Amino acid sequence: MIFRRSMTVALTALATLAAGSALAQPAASAPQTLVPAKSEVTFVAKQLGVPLQGRFKAFQAQSAFDPKALATSKIAFSLDLGSVALNADADRELSKPEWFGTAKFPKATFQSSAIKALGGGKFEVAGKLTLKGQAHDLVVPVQVSQAQGLSTATGSFVLKRLDFKVGEGDWADASIVANDVQVSFKLVLQGVPAL
Repeated sequence: MIFRRSMTVALTALATLAAGSALAQPAASAPQTLVPAKSEVTFVAKQLGVPLQGRFKAFQAQSAFDPKALATSKIAFSLDLGSVALNADADRELSKPEWFGTAKFPKATFQSSAIKALGGGKFEVAGKLTLKGQAHDLVVPVQVSQAQGLSTATGSFVLKRLDFKVGEGDWADASIVANDVQVSFKLVLQGVPAL
């Protein structure tokens, strides 16, 4: 009888402690979601010295970004290469194996490995960009601003297309299509903690 009463007291104490510890744990942060209608990914390539402006219509971002906990923050991004919009002729050409090879490589992806704060809402996001089966390290400068519950991340960087085998064969001649491609982005996210 005494043993049973002691067990009941012990179990009640354990249940109380477990409930207390569950209450003490911080609530999981709200999921961070991309607002596609307010976001964009654009690029400028040069053919025979003439700038050609294009964009991608479909992309996704998975963000677990906390400006006060950068060591555990992660950002992943994927781009549907078949959604390129330059002009009708170029769009058909870019899907071919010499360019994006979208049948075999439908997406380009970026996965962050480290995020560094530079002050004033500026960050450096280091990670790996994979495009057409080629993976290379990349450091992207990002400016983050916040207003009305939304966070806007903007930035741009230069991509060396030949590093990723984009434009093979006759198109590998950088005097025809420049090796440097300027990529710019504006990603609007909901649920990011305050800066």
